[in-house]
Amino acid sequence: MKKLIDIEQVNREKSIAVAVATYHNPVNVVKEHLDELTLLADTAGADVLHRIIQERDRIEPATYVGKGKVAEIKSLAQSENISLIIIDDDLSPGQARNLEEELDVKVIDRSGLILDIFAKRAKSSEARTQVELAQLEYLLPRLTRLWTHLSKQYGGVGTKGPGETQIETDRRLARERISVLKKKLEQIKLQRATQRKRRKDIIKVALVGYTNAGKSTLLNALSNSDVFVENRLFATLDTTTRTVEISPSTNILLTDTVGFIRKLPHHLVASFQSTLEEVCEADFILHVVDSSSSQAIDQIKTVNETLNELEVVNTPVIYIFNKIDLMSDKALLKEYQRIYSPSVSISASKGINFSVLQKIISNTINASFTKIKITLPMNEQSILGKLYDIVEVLKRDYTEDNIIISAKASSHQLEIIKKLISINKDIKISK
Repeated sequence: MKKLIDIEQVNREKSIAVAVATYHNPVNVVKEHLDELTLLADTAGADVLHRIIQERDRIEPATYVGKGKVAEIKSLAQSENISLIIIDDDLSPGQARNLEEELDVKVIDRSGLILDIFAKRAKSSEARTQVELAQLEYLLPRLTRLWTHLSKQYGGVGTKGPGETQIETDRRLARERISVLKKKLEQIKLQRATQRKRRKDIIKVALVGYTNAGKSTLLNALSNSDVFVENRLFATLDTTTRTVEISPSTNILLTDTVGFIRKLPHHLVASFQSTLEEVCEADFILHVVDSSSSQAIDQIKTVNETLNELEVVNTPVIYIFNKIDLMSDKALLKEYQRIYSPSVSISASKGINFSVLQKIISNTINASFTKIKITLPMNEQSILGKLYDIVEVLKRDYTEDNIIISAKASSHQLEIIKKLISINKDIKISK
């Protein structure tokens, strides 16, 4: 074990973290962002030796920072044998190319760093497929920078025709691979939909939260399982679902999802769509918050913005303020719980307040499900099978003209049913 640790230490890269502060992104905010970038770099296997912030009216279009700051970074990198520059924003392909030419070291932006972490952490076939797709979509416009040394032209058999450059070949191959990966993820999406149909009678709950908030620790504690846990950003990427007993008569399916983060690359969210659909299909959500973090409120906003991007807006949410054993300001904790309701404060690692958490979950279950009656005309039996796929049907009765379905539906399921029958005014829903 010691030998493995020694090897990991030897292979770690020396790096400099760089950011620009503007009127809309002041220095105090940028410093907080660089704190997070340093943690990301640590997860990726790099040590940030220096953090450089330049205050400017706007970001330099050609090199992100100004010429003087580029020269300063180059001198520092050469004097300390630093091999990696990490930029806390997304660079355009031109900016990345210009910086690498000026600095003569590897330059990576925030999205590239996050994708690198995801590539290292992805374990399942699904996660690896999603990460590969995100990486290719990120790299496609940057192939000119990556392959300038292969500018030789090729012709003849196996190419599009005389004069195709290696860059054009790589782009074509990348697009073909992207198409294959998207089809593979569509198949995974269909498989997940089939799995959810089998689980429609069981209450589905999704764990969401900022990365390293303690979701996997909470899943382990509630389900007595052993999902991998580490005190690093994006310790786990793969979706994990466990059955959890909330009361002697109530079980739920609890799903742990990939952690969110500010400036999460859009193509990464898109690539993880099949995984994040578990959030979209949940009956309610447990939003886990690291209450000991000075950035707790900002992290909550980031997660909620990502949920809005996924169009998860009507699903009930319970806020779980975790890591209270690491929090000294109890008044601040009470303020968090006043602002965000319903909520509960716990320590997933210490098992504090679990009984309160289970009671709130139980109350939410009781409040979120409604008994409804759906009246279908006899000539609309095609909808009957779809209803069985969506909700738990308790009873089915027949009259001379109609089929009357008694069912139990969550608010999320009720919205799906309303969309299903919105075009047919002869179908009635009542409580």
